[in-house]
Amino acid sequence: MSQTLLSSQPDTDGADHAEIEFQRLKSAVHEELIESLDLSVIGGMDQASLAGEVRRLAGEACRELGPRLPSRDRERMLRELEDEVFGLGPLEVLMQDPTVSDILVNGPHEVFVERRGQLEPAGVVFADEQHVMRIIQRVVARVGRRIDEVSSMVDARLPDGSRVNAIIPPLALDGPKLSIRRFGTRPLTADDILANGGILPEMLGFLTAAVRARLSFLISGGTGAGKTTFLNAL
Repeated sequence: MSQTLLSSQPDTDGADHAEIEFQRLKSAVHEELIESLDLSVIGGMDQASLAGEVRRLAGEACRELGPRLPSRDRERMLRELEDEVFGLGPLEVLMQDPTVSDILVNGPHEVFVERRGQLEPAGVVFADEQHVMRIIQRVVARVGRRIDEVSSMVDARLPDGSRVNAIIPPLALDGPKLSIRRFGTRPLTADDILANGGILPEMLGFLTAAVRARLSFLISGGTGAGKTTFLNAL
């Protein structure tokens, strides 16, 4: 296993084989960690105490791995195990990145992000489809919704305003999919759009008059075109 983790050979679908093996090992450790938690005890813990208990158990699990986990990966394993328990697993680092506007999970080894209007590989992978499903369940649970074979598609908003769409089998024929549309911490104003060359002064003047006159009009465009941004500015 240690040799596999050190490998940099690409997987057959283009994903890094070493990274996939790391995620699979982490997924196995995560399952053991959850099983080792005493539910009767943690029910009365506050968040800080629970986080400390998870770190302790995760540290023990990593030490038991010994030579199967290179020392340089142990700190990362500890950090990502916390993300698996309290966050969104491999997606947590992307959710903390202010430059990411979209997260697209097409499969366990096909994760993309959009930065500044450009789509690019996210640099993260999941262990397998079950891992993707677990994170989708976590996302959906955060907004008080459920997703299963009966209700296999969810559109929702996260507490930070991000828009989420998840679809799983049987509607998703080739495995679970997840997309998260994120928004900046500071919304763009009409002046920002004008300064960026997104609209001409004459166009903005006309639309300003239309809004003040309470006229009805339609804002349309493709995915990521800026419809919501422009509507908020207006």
